[in-house]
Amino acid sequence: MIAWEDYVESNPEVLVGKPVIKGTRLSIEFIMERLANGWTEEEILENYPSLDKNSMQAKDELDIQWPVVTSYPDSVFEEVII
Repeated sequence: MIAWEDYVESNPEVLVGKPVIKGTRLSIEFIMERLANGWTEEEILENYPSLDKNSMQAKDELDIQWPVVTSYPDSVFEEVII
């Protein structure tokens, strides 16, 4: 199991604090929207080379713990931001 905290961060100065894959401006919400629109993980990885299989798995782990991608409580990310 991947620790999503190693791959996902929230910073108020990046996309208004939306959870993103660390080192990118790709929000979890954006990735989930692509998947909902029929993209495969392979297509996402091909089109966004800054992502890897671990970051995609971290997205899945985060979604298991906090299923509503657009409404994570700030406390989820306090340790990640610091």
